[in-house]
Amino acid sequence: MSEIVMEMPEMFSVEEASEFREKIRGHIEDGFSSFVLDFGGCAFIDSTGLGVIVSSYKKCVENGGTIKLKAMNANVLKIFELTRLTHVFEIL
Repeated sequence: MSEIVMEMPEMFSVEEASEFREKIRGHIEDGFSSFVLDFGGCAFIDSTGLGVIVSSYKKCVENGGTIKLKAMNANVLKIFELTRLTHVFEIL
């Protein structure tokens, strides 16, 4: 099945995290398991946002899929580097 591209919100924090979690869960329940998260418009991510992406990644892998990240700005990429998540996710 093809990858679903999901646009990330400008500020990916507690408020947006639950909405994102529900959206990606719905796609997984519909049989999709591979996603590209487009960070082109995202300027900030907090620990809640990171946690939702990591838990979603685990669900995708369980279903034979993956999550790739693209168009990350320097600030967002720095968070992934500091948490060593650059070793987990493929960054396009």
